[in-house]
Amino acid sequence: MEMSDSRVIRADRATVFAALLSPEVLQECVPGAQDVTGTPEDGFEATVVQKVGPVKATFKGMVVVSDLVVNEKLTLSGEGKGGAAGFAKGGAAVRLEEHPDGTELFYDVEAKVGGKLAQLGSRIIDGFAKKMADQFFTRFQEVLEAPAEADADADAAPAEAETESVAEKKGWLSRIRGN
Repeated sequence: MEMSDSRVIRADRATVFAALLSPEVLQECVPGAQDVTGTPEDGFEATVVQKVGPVKATFKGMVVVSDLVVNEKLTLSGEGKGGAAGFAKGGAAVRLEEHPDGTELFYDVEAKVGGKLAQLGSRIIDGFAKKMADQFFTRFQEVLEAPAEADADADAAPAEAETESVAEKKGWLSRIRGN
């Protein structure tokens, strides 16, 4: 499965680029991500739980960053093994360009599966892969376009555990933005 698209994100290129390399942002944006750790230099380890048709699996894998040109482009490539469910591998080539409203993010995504997942048929797999890519980039856009005022509000002393979680997320966004 291959797909290409673009989005305009109301943030500068440096912020968008930094977010693409942040394990906290990736964990927030990858659908089903349970854990994402690592660095752009060494790669990221991820645990993702997904249900594709009747097959639900926990995928553990590695994502590497290549073709990196700071604030301009990068490629994320990864492979995850889901035990009896099979494997998934793919990548996204991302390019950033200036836009009057912020940054235009262009992406080309490619995904392949094997094992039980491959037996589901290409229509189901292609639809699922497109949905995953769209969910990731939609969430990525939402996270980066969160108003700066929300960062300040979230930094105030939170009263509940849920609010603390929001404050943590806003904290990493502030670090990326340099606030």
